[in-house]
Amino acid sequence: MMASQFIVDVNEMNFEYEVVSFSRNKPVLVDFWAEWCHPCETLGPILEKIVNEANGNLRLAKVNIDQNPNLAMQFNVRSIPTVKAFIDGQIANEFVGILPEARIREFISKLTPPTPIDLGLSKAQNLLLSHDWQGAEKILKDVLEEKSDSPSALLGMAKAMLALDQPVKAMEALENIRSTREINQAALLAPYAKILIEFHKETLPDENNLDAIFYNSIRLSIQGKYPIALDGLLDILKQDKRYRDKKAQEAILGILEIMGEEDLNTRAYRAELASILF
Repeated sequence: MMASQFIVDVNEMNFEYEVVSFSRNKPVLVDFWAEWCHPCETLGPILEKIVNEANGNLRLAKVNIDQNPNLAMQFNVRSIPTVKAFIDGQIANEFVGILPEARIREFISKLTPPTPIDLGLSKAQNLLLSHDWQGAEKILKDVLEEKSDSPSALLGMAKAMLALDQPVKAMEALENIRSTREINQAALLAPYAKILIEFHKETLPDENNLDAIFYNSIRLSIQGKYPIALDGLLDILKQDKRYRDKKAQEAILGILEIMGEEDLNTRAYRAELASILF
């Protein structure tokens, strides 16, 4: 088990105090498990990670049913893993078996009231979607002052910094992302950040017509003219799919991440990119 002040082993003697009483102040997830249960080995670390990330907003109580059969019987645990959420001394919700991490996070989010950090991230996300980069940056800066390792805030800050043509600061944010949920998006933004850094060092290639189109497309993207920039980059790929070790492709993917999936143009450009490459 991951050592943490937010995770406790409970038994038949202390369940009333550690779970029922504690849940009157903070939600408690009770994970009914056993050493012989292979699915439990998968679910346990996911729960522990999420609870630790909550940083005290909820507790995880682990019940070994082999050692505490009366608790399993009392709470009608017929299959494991079973997770029951206690709020105000009562079972508020539950699930049986393994759920995807995103579903577990959704399950937990309904148990805990939003924190100021959660509210800030939500507002910043809306500002990013509306391309209010400066407004998002201001809020994300405040969030990161409170929680410097917030993966969502770091990713949002990287997008804002790229849109505001500050690729070095964007790289700093991307390099500090540790969460597996955001790491894939960070991997798409980092190459674009490096392209912008090269652009400002005037080291971009300028040897032929495709180079000229690439240079102009990057300049347009810096100005926030993403659709026009994407049109130019896609034209490059139509002539050379591997242009400059896939730099055009990397730029497209980075720009689409900044635009966001909710942007009406993103899906159309992704489809066009796929049709060219495949």
